[in-house]
Amino acid sequence: MVVCGDDGLAHRLAAELRGVYREQVTLVVPPAGRAARRPVAGRARAASAALLDRVVTAVNNRGNGGSDDTLAPGERIVEAAEPTETVLAEAGVERAAALALVYDDDETNIRAALNARRLNPRLRLVLRLYNRRLGQHIEELLDQAAELAGDTAPGRDSAGADISTTVLSDSDTAAPALVATALVGTGKVVDAEGLLLRAVERRPPAPGEVADPGLCTLALLSATSNDPAGDEGSEDSGEQGPRLLPDAAAVAAATGRGTVVLEQLSYSGPPLPARRGGPPLASLFSRRLRWSLAGLIAAVIALAVALTVVTRDNPLHATYVTLLDLFAINEPAHSQSTGRQVLQLLSMGVGLLLLPVLLAAVLEALGTFRTASSLRKPPRGLSGHVVLLGLGKIGTRVLTRLRELHIPVVCVEADPEARGMATARRLRVPVVVGDVTQEGVLESAKIHRADALLALTSEDTTNLEAVLYARSVRPDLRAVLRLYDDEFAKAVYRTLRTAHPGAVTRSRSVSHLAAPAFAGAMMGRQILGAIPVERRVLLFAAVVVGGYPQLEGRTVGEAFRAGAWRVLALDTASASGGERRYGPEVPGAGLVWDLPDTYVLRAGDRVVLAATRRGLAELLGRRRGAGAAGR
Repeated sequence: MVVCGDDGLAHRLAAELRGVYREQVTLVVPPAGRAARRPVAGRARAASAALLDRVVTAVNNRGNGGSDDTLAPGERIVEAAEPTETVLAEAGVERAAALALVYDDDETNIRAALNARRLNPRLRLVLRLYNRRLGQHIEELLDQAAELAGDTAPGRDSAGADISTTVLSDSDTAAPALVATALVGTGKVVDAEGLLLRAVERRPPAPGEVADPGLCTLALLSATSNDPAGDEGSEDSGEQGPRLLPDAAAVAAATGRGTVVLEQLSYSGPPLPARRGGPPLASLFSRRLRWSLAGLIAAVIALAVALTVVTRDNPLHATYVTLLDLFAINEPAHSQSTGRQVLQLLSMGVGLLLLPVLLAAVLEALGTFRTASSLRKPPRGLSGHVVLLGLGKIGTRVLTRLRELHIPVVCVEADPEARGMATARRLRVPVVVGDVTQEGVLESAKIHRADALLALTSEDTTNLEAVLYARSVRPDLRAVLRLYDDEFAKAVYRTLRTAHPGAVTRSRSVSHLAAPAFAGAMMGRQILGAIPVERRVLLFAAVVVGGYPQLEGRTVGEAFRAGAWRVLALDTASASGGERRYGPEVPGAGLVWDLPDTYVLRAGDRVVLAATRRGLAELLGRRRGAGAAGR
């Protein structure tokens, strides 16, 4: 495996492949003077981190900017400013099984992917791209280039893994988890083959209450406090953290512990109306102006009806005469009845009131169109919203997710030219431009009336300072921090929970959330999604049963391994001839849930699995069974 990158995701991905999948990894990073800081990925990978330090020291001592070929397999590092064709060849791309390009710049990743595909058409490519539309085109282009190589077309390797191009985004992978963490009662959503699933955290049931198990129980949460996140143990904290994929006996024996259950989402309401382009009427005119216009129209109708009754004129002609009087262009009613004269005077008075209202409508409409492309300010009476700090790549994705859920948001960004400013302008989200560490900036975002604070800037100290200040203003505020180092994030969480036991605090690392999905893609597995369970990660993957002795020929009950993997669903659409293999088919998905434990898995079955990181590595790794005891 070859991993190329310039930030913490590359180091964490390399540690994931070495420590979990037991793969030989060549890591291509910038020279020592330009290298990004490397995150601490947990106690279980401390040895791997120390090994990486020794490798970097060895490479620096050589001073040639190349690789250290004297190192043992699995320990190789190449230092290079850019992943040129020469650097890729030196890293062994021509002999590699997979290449991950996780540079922060999309253009760098695309250029390197094109060179790598030319060097090795059968190479499995995993790219980190922020632009999703461009990513789809790049996938098609690179796969087509491999197909033109003739007998080296993308297919499956000897372990049954897909040989193709996969484009992922760390921001897309982490955004749902960050959104769900910030909102009470919101689950983590996974899109499994077009069917939406939600992993929901549930409090321990009250005495005598029967808990709904949903589709299945995915995890037992920590039971160290009233906080449903419990101890928020690290990936290898054992019983101090959550218990993933428990069996029925463990679920029954767990008392006082919250659970994470899997539910299926469906929409049974009326059809959603199609949204038309352009500003709606409510945004063009204020409510007071709309009521004023409605009152004047009602007055005109009343005057027309009164004129019809007084003069016994035709209603259409009476309306026409009323409008003439309204705009003061009719002849004076000197020789007509008193009633007609009174109505003419009233019409002229209504006309005088109509002129300023029409002028106000024009000015408001012009102002709406003028400010449609400018940033909005937080409304005065805003409350119950989410304050989002930082509109970079991660913040922009989180903002989009929050608005899709119709949750009010106020953004705070120091850079007026930040990436997410255009998105905030398009979504008409209020933005406070200023340094969050300066006094008065969070107050402008109405932090004292907010429900949650999402600190997602790229600076750990800025995020921590913002949360500490917000807690001084609002002690019970729900806060989520994006912190680079996992150990530091855990220490911050425990300290804040001790200082503010009545408030909910979460600390998350984007690379920690994204690395398992990137590692699974490098192994050639179709990772449908990943959800965080406290400080651990649970993966959802789609696999074909054939070739896996732990699944093939076994019943669903026998294939289940507590704490490692669990079969959740069967894809009936993948059966030969398109016939259903079992039970009714879920509309629009082809996935059958609630499989009986007695159903026998066959070689041609395609199933959806829930697995831990180590469980997925043991089940689907290229050297299945090797070193399983050590895991």
